[in-house]
Amino acid sequence: MTHSTHTPSAERHTAKQQWAEGLMVFAAVSLMLAGLLDIFRGIMGIAEDDIFVSTRDYVFAFDLTGWGWTHLALGAVAVIVSLGLFTGAMWARVLGVAIAALIVIANFLSLPYYPVWSVVMIAFSAFVIWALCVAKPDRSLR
Repeated sequence: MTHSTHTPSAERHTAKQQWAEGLMVFAAVSLMLAGLLDIFRGIMGIAEDDIFVSTRDYVFAFDLTGWGWTHLALGAVAVIVSLGLFTGAMWARVLGVAIAALIVIANFLSLPYYPVWSVVMIAFSAFVIWALCVAKPDRSLR
């Protein structure tokens, strides 16, 4: 009779750890993509590209260039924070949730300028928030 060194609880812990690490990688990659896409959206807004729809009857009427700078800044911070998520840093998790929430708010407020893209970015950021709040890694993801 051979005795295994793996106990069922140790295997469960390993599976939970792999699940948590997978969620962290998902959140890091998703936040990186959301940040890069927000950077591009910011550049389009600053350049006052014709891709944005203009509307007059929206409560939150802002200058397109101002929105461009807002999205550019949020995107740049999101990319930096996503790099921290790859190390499993707690500061990156906290800032990741915060920046994803700000991206949700910014995209909600810019719905009239590019509605489909705003909804996609809101969903993307919501998945990032979910993944960062659910995962509980014990070590870095390297």
